Order: sequence, then structure tokens, then C-alpha cells
Amino acid sequence: MAWRSQLSRNLKELRILFCQTSPSSASARSFVEQNSKDLKTLNPKFPILIPECRGIEPQIWARYDMGVERGIRLEGLTEPQILKALEDLVKAGFPYIQLS
Repeated sequence: MAWRSQLSRNLKELRILFCQTSPSSASARSFVEQNSKDLKTLNPKFPILIPECRGIEPQIWARYDMGVERGIRLEGLTEPQILKALEDLVKAGFPYIQLS
């Protein structure tokens, strides 16, 4: 999983949004608990934002050069699927704008 250390190389910012209490955000909460420390250790100066949200649909947003952003809805995804979605965002580099 060498891509984990390339967040700062391919992205400008990563935002993970989820509700702290909603059942639909359970996988996203678990993903953050299991992976955020490792991602931050591998990318110490890279901004990984996990804002407090209430009643929001779980999502992950990547910001690339020139303000281009790409978001993926996480509702219904398992932890491995969320990890794969993040990997796809990192490997995309500079994508076209897509809101999934």
C-alpha cells in the first residue's frame, strides 16, 4: 500500500465527513479510527480534515491542484471499500471534476 504515503504528492487536502452518531456513518467512523493515525504518520504535513458534523451523509473529498475537488459518498460502503475509494482518489492525481 505504497499509495498511502503519497497523499501529499497527489492531493492538496483530504476531508472525511461523517456523523458521530448515525448508523449510516458507522463504517466511515470505523475507517477513521483504524486508519487516520497511519495516514497522518506517513503524511505528517498533509492536511487531513475530519470536521465534527451532525446529521451529514458520510463522504470523502479530495482537493487537487487549482482547487479541483472530487467527492465520493460513503454510505453503504464497508471499510475495505472506503480504503479502495481513497486509494482511487489518491491515484487519480489531477482528475476532472466529478461528484459521485
